[in-house]
Formats: sequence, structure tokens, C-alpha cells
Amino acid sequence: MIQSLTTHQISGLVDGEVISQSGQGLVAWISIDSRNILEPSKTLFVALKGAKFDGHDFIKSVYEEGVRSFLIQKGNPVLDNLTTDSTFIVVDNPHEALQKLAAYERSLFSGPLVGITGSNGKTIVKEWLGQVLGQKFAVAKSPKSYNSQVGVPLSVFGIEQNHQVAIMEAGISKPREMMKLEAILRPEIGIFTNIGTAHEEGFESQDQKLAEKAVLFENSKFIIYRKEHSKIHDLLTSKYDSNRLISWSDTAGADYTLSIKKESDRSKILLMKPDLSVFTFSVPFADQASLENIRHVIVASLSLGLGEALIQEGLNHLKAVEMRLTLKPGINDCLIIDDTYNNDLAGLRLALDFMAAQRPKRRKVIVLSDMLQVGNAEFVYAEVGELLNFHQIDFFIGVGEKIKLVTNSYQGKSVFFPNTDALMSHISQEDFDNDLMLVTGARKFGFEAVVNRLQQRIHGTTLEINLNALTHNYNFYKTQILPNTKVMVMVKAFAYGGGAAEIANHLQQLRADYLAVAYTDEGVALREEGIRLPIMVLNPVQESFIHLEKFDLEPVVYSPDFFRQLGKFCQNRNISMKVHLDMDTGMHRLGFEQEHVQELISMIKSYPQLIIESIYTHLVGADEEIHRDFSLAQLRSFVEMCDTISGTLDYKPMRHALNSAGIIQFPEYQMDMVRLGIGLYGVEVSGKFETHLKPISTLKTTISQIKSIPQGQTIGYSRKGKMDEDGKIATIALGYADGYDRRFSNGKGFVLIDGKKAPVIGNVCMDMTMINITGIEANEGDEVIIYGPGISLKELSERIGTIPYELLTNISSRVKRVYYLD
Repeated sequence: MIQSLTTHQISGLVDGEVISQSGQGLVAWISIDSRNILEPSKTLFVALKGAKFDGHDFIKSVYEEGVRSFLIQKGNPVLDNLTTDSTFIVVDNPHEALQKLAAYERSLFSGPLVGITGSNGKTIVKEWLGQVLGQKFAVAKSPKSYNSQVGVPLSVFGIEQNHQVAIMEAGISKPREMMKLEAILRPEIGIFTNIGTAHEEGFESQDQKLAEKAVLFENSKFIIYRKEHSKIHDLLTSKYDSNRLISWSDTAGADYTLSIKKESDRSKILLMKPDLSVFTFSVPFADQASLENIRHVIVASLSLGLGEALIQEGLNHLKAVEMRLTLKPGINDCLIIDDTYNNDLAGLRLALDFMAAQRPKRRKVIVLSDMLQVGNAEFVYAEVGELLNFHQIDFFIGVGEKIKLVTNSYQGKSVFFPNTDALMSHISQEDFDNDLMLVTGARKFGFEAVVNRLQQRIHGTTLEINLNALTHNYNFYKTQILPNTKVMVMVKAFAYGGGAAEIANHLQQLRADYLAVAYTDEGVALREEGIRLPIMVLNPVQESFIHLEKFDLEPVVYSPDFFRQLGKFCQNRNISMKVHLDMDTGMHRLGFEQEHVQELISMIKSYPQLIIESIYTHLVGADEEIHRDFSLAQLRSFVEMCDTISGTLDYKPMRHALNSAGIIQFPEYQMDMVRLGIGLYGVEVSGKFETHLKPISTLKTTISQIKSIPQGQTIGYSRKGKMDEDGKIATIALGYADGYDRRFSNGKGFVLIDGKKAPVIGNVCMDMTMINITGIEANEGDEVIIYGPGISLKELSERIGTIPYELLTNISSRVKRVYYLD
């Protein structure tokens, strides 16, 4: 924050009522998340109600951390025992209060603020512009893609006194949202990147969405846009005075002409300014999207007074920005958080929060470079040190000339190097073992080399897991169930191929209620990785009873014999154990049938050591309408069995029957808990809400070799592939040993290269597959998408007569899993 405020000042700014006043301590931080409060005594906790959580539920825990200032919604009870030494500000709408407070802090910022909106490219333009302007100014940027009704205010609170320029992005998903963001940001300079189909469903038409986005620039002095985007051009020229508009184009006729000359992996941008002076920029990109984004950056930099030479200096350090925090397996069982594009306090805070959410390791280690153009270096590095202390970083590795200033406040072990080469010459893989490591720094330091040195080298093929998409899918299903209905998430079979430990840890952060695994050893592995959620084991065996007890796992009991075996085990050891009863209502796999119910009731009385935590059943065909009557008959039978069993108990076990498809098809049978499986991973098998889910995983590999093959030649084992014409094939580093089904052979399967379909030619081999790339521009080493955005698992599975579950769970353990937040 630019200016600290008293709670009395805050109350006046947000039209609040102070119902409990204790002291007049200054508020220097605003928090909506109980998990990342740095200085509790100086923090105002704003209790927001969201789709997942209600901030009012966390007031007590935040108080216990030391927070004494709260902003709450009218009508929520205040805990009497907290009022004696706390201040509560009561408002009608905490969201609006947060925005009013941000608008006030924004009004205190005297430097120029750049506001960016559009359908695509907002975050990339923001990051690149920040890097270029960082050659001269101390820049504040909205972290990641914080561009929402809550994200924008939080971004504004990140502007501090030392900043000279602020760059904020603003995104909307429905009408009348931008007017609220404009009231907060009031950008002097606006950038309108483009208009596309993103969030189209929230608007009546693209024209309405375009007009809504343009509201951001109501009070801007200058608005930058590309003239070729005719709809944007027509709207802006009709709405705003021409002296406020700064257009650029490939061709003459705009304020700036920026023509392109492409080379193999670089491009030259020829700039012609309004005074007809000329300058040539060189940039390390050749793709259309990057070249459009970089020209927005050049025009904005010129508009803010940077000279061409200084802009070019900034461009020299640009690389294709990975707008995500990526979790990679490292050497010696380490985990590496790759954040090598970041170089500001806001990004560092996010990365450290992400680090705090990971499963525990032996040490927390951070590699950090100098922060460029930070203004008051002593102030900034003191704050970095406090962040490291708060997050309990065990070992700090600093690279650069000024980074040693961190030691003025950081209390842990540290070592420093003048540059990356010196670091690389000193670090050894033997220095790290079972550590959680964060690598983050300015582009010029080239920390990619550090990550490459430390990451595990298993295989050229990777399965990327988007944790934000997983969160989105989880929240979608949460909106489909009642607030009190619990959620059990299936993480069996290596979490449907995604990697059980990392996904289970993320679900723990999302506060899922239960996890389910197939076998006891899967549950043991999760416990050893620090997973604390209750875990149900679907297929326990007698030999695993001791491990069920030791690791606090809850077995499914499915037959009279198994019940007696487990009951005797617990009786002999004088222990109790929570168990889950599997009732067979039509699956005819495992489970107690109707004829077993009376015997089961008798055994429950004989073995009170077995506590019936839940009773459940499996639906046979919840995903198919043709089986609807059978599913309803199952559910009615299940309810009857549950009532009979529960009626004999002096406690009430949970009941659950719905899987992912059942949640959608039979919402009236949610009962006490639902079991979320394939839907979490982005596949909505009923087909009703397929567009509401996001694929969480992308399987990628690379082209190993490209060959020109004449017509009539054959490809692969048994000469099954044949060239119908002269063309090219590529061999990719993926085969059936990686889990790529052999049934994809001979044109049944296809992959994507630069968005273009390339069919499989010949038989899929154990470690390699050949694809026909005739007519596709490709090079050896290029990325190949096996499935993910653009190739749905549903389509692929239908091609070979299987189901998405099989494709997901078949991915071999030798394929490296990479987890990221975008």
C-alpha cells in the first residue's frame, strides 16, 4: 500500500460502521486469505464470500494469528470474545468496500498507470512491458493474471511508494463489470490488445463485449490499439477524440507504422514514427501473436518516453514468457518450482504462497536474483528478507550485486554469487536432497540453466497438469451440490494418471473432505507425502490391516467374511477403526447385497470396534440416459438398505452414491457426500456440462527426426504404413510403453503440431511413433501435443473404442509429470 491507514480512516472511506473499536493501529496490508498474512498486527482481514469459502468462517483462526482489524458483512455475528482488543468494520458489501479502498490507494499514486484489456495477450503484454520499462523505472505490475473484480483491487494494494509506473490488466466476463474496475484504476494510458471469443457467453454479442471493455479508457489520456482490428478501431474512433488515440499498423496510415521482416527464429520490426523518423528493432520471436504483443509494448514504451535504444535493450532480454508457476520433479527427490520469468515483489509473494502450499520436504530453498529497478533497494530487500522469514526459508541463494541486502532482515542460512556463471560453477547435485526449491529471478540472469541443472531427467515426454484447471473443475462441481454436502475425490490409479501426491496435496489446499484410493499402499504413499485428509481404501486385503492402523486409513468393508476378519483384528489389538460399507445394488462387483443386511447388522453389534463412517453404493450407468430407470432403482434400494442399517445404530453414518455423472444426473440424491472422479480431471461423461469443464492435463512430446519419404514407401513394423504420395514423416518420442495406445496405429490416432492435425502412420512402436506431417511446417525438436486443449480425450477414446479413463490411467510412470498454475 502507498499509505497506511487507521481503521477509523478506512471506515470512512468504505462507508462502514465501527462496532468494536480497540486502539488506532495503522493498517499497512490488506488480506482476503487467512493463509498468507505476513504482518498480522498491521493487516486488515476482509471477509469475502466466494463460491468455495466464506471469509467470515476464518475470522477466529486469523485472530489467533494476531490480526486485530476486520472488515465484515452486515448480518454476520461477531464473536464476543474477540471484540475486547479488535476492531470490526461492518459494511453492506465487503467486495464493494475492498474496491473503494483500492480506489483511494490508487488516487495516491502520482506516476502513470497503464491499463490493459482485450480478449487475449493482456498478461503477456503486461509482463513484457514491465520488463522493458524496468530498464528505467521501478514498475508495479498486477501479479499473474489478477484482472478480476477482486484481483484488480489486490493488484492496486501492491503499488508502493517507491514505484514510478504501474501496469494493471483488467478482465470482465459480463456487462457492467468494467465500470467498477475503471473507477479503481483510472489509467492514464490504455492498451486494447484485441477482441475475440473469450468470455463471449456472458454478453449478448461481441459488439456489447467490445463496448464494455472500452469503458476502461473513459478517463485515459491516451489509448493504444492496432488499427487492423477494425471493430476496435471503429468503436474507439466513434467514442473518443482522435487526439486521445494512438494507433499502430503494419502499413502506413496509423500513428506508428511497425512492419515486420521475419527471419528463422527472430524478426526485425521497422518503426516509422509520426515525425517520419525510422528505427529497426530486433526481437527473438517469429510467431504472429508474439509480434502483435511486442508491438503494443514498443508503442506503449515510446508513449511513456523511453528512447528506441533503451527499448531495444529491454527487448534483448525478452523470451517467450511462461505465465505460470511450474512444479517439476528434481534430482535426489527434490521438487523445483520454476518461476524463472519473475522479478518483482508481487510475483515473489505469489511464488512463496505456492511454495507454502506444497507437501513438506527436508528444507525450503530459494534461488533469487537481484530485483531490477526497484527504487529504494534497502526498503525492498528488507521486505524480501521478511517474506523469507515468514515462509521459513531454510537456505537462501542470492545472485547479483545488491541481493546481499536481504541479510539485513533475513535470519536463515545464505550464500551469494555475483552472477549465474559463478553459481553454476559452485552448485552440485549432491548439495540438494529431498528439498523443496523455488528458482525465481530476472530474465537477464538466465536461471533456466539452474532449473535444467537441478531438474530430474527422466524422459523427453511430459504430462503437464494445470492445477488452476483442476481448481476450476472442483469448484464447478461444488456449485452443483448443496453447501453441506461433502466431497470425496478419487485419486486412485495415480490420480487417474496425473500423479497422486501433488494432486492430493492440491485437493488438501482446496479443503476437499475425503480422498479415495484403490489399494492400501496408495494410501500409505500419500500419508508419507504429508497428506492429512481422511483416506478411504477401496480394495484392502487382510495383509494390509496393520498398515491401515498405522497410517490412519479407512478401509471399505464389502463382505461378511472380510467384516469378521477386520473386526477380530481390531478386537485383538483393542483398537477402533473407521470403515465404509459397500452395498451392492446392481453393480455385482463387490459389496453387501440385500440378503446380507441382517447378518451385517448382527456383525456391527458384535464388533463395535468397527465404526461405520459411511455407507455407499456404485451406480452402474449414471452417465447414460438409457439406464436412468435402473439407476433410480439402485438409489431407492440403497436408501432402503441405509435406513435399515442406520436404524440399529446410535450414530448416523454418512451416505453416498453419486459419482461425477451422478452429481449431474441425480442431484436430488446427493445425501451426505458425493464422489468426484473423472469430472475433476476435465471429462464430463454425461455430456450435459462438457463446456463447463477444463482439461487439466496435456501430454506432450517432441519430434526426434523428420524424413522425406517418396510415394509407395512403407513405414514401421510389418510395413503397415504406406505413403500415398511424396511427403514427410516425423518420429516422435512416445510409444506404447509410455501409455500411447497401440490401437492408435495406422491413422486411428492423430497429434497436433502448431495446431495442425498429423495422423499416425504405421504401427505405434514401444518407444516411438511415426506421424505424417506432409503439408505441415515442422522442425526437429518441435513440440507435439498428444492430448489436451485441441484434442479431447473423449474424441480420442471413441476413435479406438475405449473410454477416457483408460487413456488417462495408462500413462506410464516414466513420463515426467509437471504441475503448474497459469
